[in-house]
Amino acid sequence: MQAFSLIVALISLALAGYAVWRIRSQPSAPPSQATAEAPADVQALRAEVADLRGDLDRALRHLSVVRYDAFDDVGGRQSWSAAILDDEGSGVLLTSIQGRSEGRTYAKGVREWTSDLALSPEEESAIRAARPR
Repeated sequence: MQAFSLIVALISLALAGYAVWRIRSQPSAPPSQATAEAPADVQALRAEVADLRGDLDRALRHLSVVRYDAFDDVGGRQSWSAAILDDEGSGVLLTSIQGRSEGRTYAKGVREWTSDLALSPEEESAIRAARPR
């Protein structure tokens, strides 16, 4: 059952990626005589699609999670850092450090693939892994 769920998830992810690729690969046509003569509702839809394409760049769609052992006496890679970023490398970095008797969670802002705050090697790794190749 888990294998079936994984296959369905991978197919869904592939279809979503294909849809985004199709949207981004379509050239934006300059306004033409035909556009000016189109009905108002068609012009409004074209404007809305153009706005949505612009919003796609600002969507938090690059995600990476790095799991690790923060302390020598705690195993199981229970600590983690997650980078959630847009196309320009802006977003948030979440880190959860798990010890034997307590856990702490941190949030750091990220802009242009780095942060104003000091980053651990694991946090830097999460940002690198989220960056599109």
